[in-house]
Amino acid sequence: MTSADHRITGGCQCGAVRFACEELGRASICHCRMCQKAFGGFFGPLVTAKGVVWTRGEPARFRSSNRVRRGFCATCGTPLTFEVDGATDIDIAIGAFDHPEAIAPVIQVGTQGRLPFIAELAGLPELEPEERQKFASYYDSIVSYQHPDHD
Repeated sequence: MTSADHRITGGCQCGAVRFACEELGRASICHCRMCQKAFGGFFGPLVTAKGVVWTRGEPARFRSSNRVRRGFCATCGTPLTFEVDGATDIDIAIGAFDHPEAIAPVIQVGTQGRLPFIAELAGLPELEPEERQKFASYYDSIVSYQHPDHD
């Protein structure tokens, strides 16, 4: 195991489940319908993690197919893992890492389930500065109860 200073860490939004791993493998976006439902989103962003240890709590698990269990926080519901029966490594949701910006997907899988509008998402317009200003006081009033991205 690498030293605690070099471990890659993450966890759920409430902090009940935290993890560390030694290294990351291939990061992907899966468009299959099971990932869409498991993440409640358009796709499932996952990365293979080696040497995973649960440093606080452990995920609850749901058997989503005859070959896979999916881990999630039983307290806050954060999707955490994709675990193939018999595999030694597990895939972890990229958004659950403390630094997801450092884990760029390199491949798309399950593309038979890709939603038809995915390719156009990056081209959608953003709020204009005047519109953002209308909502600024609302967003400034929000106090996050989520666990910080560190232990």
